[in-house]
Amino acid sequence: MGRETVLFSSKEPKARGDVSAFLRDLADRLDAGRVTLRQGESEIVMDLPEQLVLELKVEDEEKRRKGIQHSLEVELKWYDGQAHPGGVELG
Repeated sequence: MGRETVLFSSKEPKARGDVSAFLRDLADRLDAGRVTLRQGESEIVMDLPEQLVLELKVEDEEKRRKGIQHSLEVELKWYDGQAHPGGVELG
C-alpha cells in the first residue's frame, strides 16, 4: 500500500441548501477541468483529466453517544495519463 499525503482537508457543518450550492459550483468547475479549493491561507489548484474514477459509498456507523451516523461519500480519483470507464448513473 502506498503512502498517503493529505494536501487539503475541510470538515464543517453546512445547511443542506449550502451543500447543494457548493456541489453545483464544484460540478461547473469539474466541467471546466480546474478546481481551486481555498480555506484561510490554504489553497490547492487541481487540473483534472477528461476521465475520472467516481467512487460512491453509503455507510451507517453506530456511534456510542450519538446513535447512528449516516454518510454519503463522493470521491473522485485519477491517475496521471490513465483513463477508466465508468457505469453508475443518478436515478
